[in-house]
Amino acid sequence: MVSKYYILICGGTACDSNDGIRLTEELKKEITKAGLTKDVQIVRTGCLGFCEMGPIVKILPEDTFYVCVKPEDAHELVQEHLVKGRAVPRLLYDRRQSQTLVALEGIDFYQKQFRIVLRNCGVIDPDKIDEYIARDGYRALEKVLFEMTPADVIAELEKAGLRGRGGAGFPTGKKWMFSMNAPGDQKYIVCNADEGDPGAYMDRSTLEGDPHSILEAMTIAGRTTGASMGYIYIRAEYPLAIRRLENAIAQAHAYGLLGKNILGSDFSFDIELRFGAGAFVCGEETALLASIEGQRGTPRPRPPFPAVKGLWGKPTVINNVETLANVPVIILKGGDWFNKIGTATSKGTKVFALTGKVKHSGLIEVPMGTTLREIIFEIGGGIRNDKTFKAAQTGGPSGGVIPPEFLDTPIDYENLAKIGSIMGSGGLIVMDETDCIVDVAKFYLQFTVDESCGKCSPCRIGGRTLYNYLEKITNGEGKAEDIDTMLETARAMQRASLCGLGQTAPNPVVSTLRYFREEYREHIENKRCRAGKCKNLLQYTINPEKCVGCTACARVCPANAITGERKQKHTIDGEKCIKCGQCHEVCKFKAVERS
Repeated sequence: MVSKYYILICGGTACDSNDGIRLTEELKKEITKAGLTKDVQIVRTGCLGFCEMGPIVKILPEDTFYVCVKPEDAHELVQEHLVKGRAVPRLLYDRRQSQTLVALEGIDFYQKQFRIVLRNCGVIDPDKIDEYIARDGYRALEKVLFEMTPADVIAELEKAGLRGRGGAGFPTGKKWMFSMNAPGDQKYIVCNADEGDPGAYMDRSTLEGDPHSILEAMTIAGRTTGASMGYIYIRAEYPLAIRRLENAIAQAHAYGLLGKNILGSDFSFDIELRFGAGAFVCGEETALLASIEGQRGTPRPRPPFPAVKGLWGKPTVINNVETLANVPVIILKGGDWFNKIGTATSKGTKVFALTGKVKHSGLIEVPMGTTLREIIFEIGGGIRNDKTFKAAQTGGPSGGVIPPEFLDTPIDYENLAKIGSIMGSGGLIVMDETDCIVDVAKFYLQFTVDESCGKCSPCRIGGRTLYNYLEKITNGEGKAEDIDTMLETARAMQRASLCGLGQTAPNPVVSTLRYFREEYREHIENKRCRAGKCKNLLQYTINPEKCVGCTACARVCPANAITGERKQKHTIDGEKCIKCGQCHEVCKFKAVERS
């Protein structure tokens, strides 16, 4: 039965946690009350990307885009839009639409995007395999099984120029070829879904919104390399993604798309889930393999590389979620089609989790070569509260900061490496003038120190040493020679650490010193933090010209550091002041000054 209306509700983690589940239930109740159950179909989709504006409700066929919808809005939405046929202006993303039901094709957030990886997210119900199949799902697998040889698949991937989206960008076709040619009676395919970067949720959202695309890609990889078993290594704290994967695996078995003799062919392949306990180091491929094997998740020396000797000593292909999500599209549309997207050395698109001090945060997918300026100021709408852009951080704890002079640099693997950062898995955190660069570097160092497995001394000792120097500097105890010592320590870690975590852990320090050394000097020489984030470097004084003696500051001071009679000028005792900043916050006359 064809419905008159389709209501697409974002069912990703962000919208669900913002009352999206209750919103769905309220809409169902109101539709039943209005007698529209035969005319309206509700579809809980994956992430629509515009996370800041969630929960999002999209109504077809008009393609009306409602944002920040609350359960209390369900009655009005049903009565106005579905019963009376007119939009609810206050819930529209662009209220200039007034009462019209015109599609929101002009939303800036989506204008520069091009969806390959996220092609089904926000479009299909991820819990229904039939909806995936209706959008060409598993056609690529059918083509690989009956029309292509393993060599043909490798050739398409190499023609496409697909590179791994999880780290250094190693060519996917080459990795599969190594495993295909490696001798072994048993081979494995592993999907790395252990996404642990602060602010990153690209892979989680892809699995929540389109789980079958990963199952299909892994099965194609199995056919190509000769593997018969696959594992998805996913964080246990991703319950929604896990539930949808478990459902997708069961459905694929029921449809003959996993298991013995897939689609009646001579090829058999199966997939199981393995849960990670949240260790960041298990994102490193050899540590991930150790964890799957039931061992402590610590890295192993390479070579041999996993493609030749991996899981239980057998040839193993490891790709992350985003890399695999591209594979079915490349098989169906061809390597030449994919190769036309992106830059000369970085083909296709890249998914970013755009967060931080940007007006419109969310999950985006853009062609490789899109500039940082386009992402931040066109897709993201610019800096929140119209403050000044200071830097962007890409690549998570392993990445670097990008200053304003590189806003127009096309983003790809090589260009990011030239300016001291990396692509990484796709976290993109925007900073403004209120962020302290030294404090940012310290945040990332603290993360990597906490997450280090401790197996090798360069990472274990070097990371802690760098963090201690940053702690000294932000406490006002830094010395000029500390900068050179930090750089020497960073170089030692980069050269001698066992795995990528230790080798890249110094990147936030190295890149911030490269572009923001003056800010480090201010902390060391002037004992000043221009952003006002480093508490021990702050000084609070009361401007006698502005003080009216209202006593508001004295009443909130927990250290009794402020003295002065009512309607008299007040003063702050610097020895007693604990620099909590409460006086600064409560003063209505801006008499309490921070420097």
